[in-house]
Amino acid sequence: MSWHVTPEDLGAYARGELAPPLVWSADTHLAGCAECRAVLAAAWDPGALDAGWERLDAELDAPRPRPFERLLLRLGVADHTARLLAATPVLRRSWLTAVALVLAMSVLTARTGHSATLFLAVAPLLPLAGVALSYGPAVDPTHEMTVVAPLHGFRLLMIRTVAVLAAGLALNGLAGLALPGYGLSALGWLLPALALTATALALTPRLGPVVAPSAVGGGWIALLLVADAAREGGDRALAPFTAAGQGVAAGVAALAAGLLFLVRDRFDQARSHGGAR
Repeated sequence: MSWHVTPEDLGAYARGELAPPLVWSADTHLAGCAECRAVLAAAWDPGALDAGWERLDAELDAPRPRPFERLLLRLGVADHTARLLAATPVLRRSWLTAVALVLAMSVLTARTGHSATLFLAVAPLLPLAGVALSYGPAVDPTHEMTVVAPLHGFRLLMIRTVAVLAAGLALNGLAGLALPGYGLSALGWLLPALALTATALALTPRLGPVVAPSAVGGGWIALLLVADAAREGGDRALAPFTAAGQGVAAGVAALAAGLLFLVRDRFDQARSHGGAR
């Protein structure tokens, strides 16, 4: 050979720092030059090869992201956040299918029975149930990992709550579109849903992630029963779905959101003691 790769370029080649077009020339030259290959072998760091094999093994053994996680990554969600959302139990196909079936039955009842009361009563409970089933050792199969994760407990709960609310409110909204005859009254579930969810979250540090939503849901059902017994005439809307009731729901949601902000640090204390009671 009339020329050889310089020792400096061979050292940069071994470190992966040789830039094109020199790296292309070095590749071609090394294929036919035993002398330069010997110099390269002397300059090569043996640990670099082992580290390369370890990186390859780790990449091959890493779990493949599921379609939902890949979608989140494509939308620009951080990889660790996408993994937390993908592991949320209520964002799986079985839960979403169950919610869709419940909403379909409620809409069918409203269309055949000429009353949207059942739909308006059930719709706020679905996001509440989703929040109850998305956090805590009793329902979350990844709870042990979240306990030791370097992530604020309140932030983790909010990430999952927003995801659950987005899915639940979207399904509820689509179901509401199937009731065009009721106009804006078909959206009477929205403010109660936000009020129930915010109240349950505010009570979670004290009662736990399962008991708090259960208690709030029970209170909602009791309220509807009392409102049904107190209303005059079967055709009138229940009190929670009147203008005054919607105003009260908005106020409760705002107060609960403020209380939730005040107790946000207690989520880490609850998580360090095992989550729900």
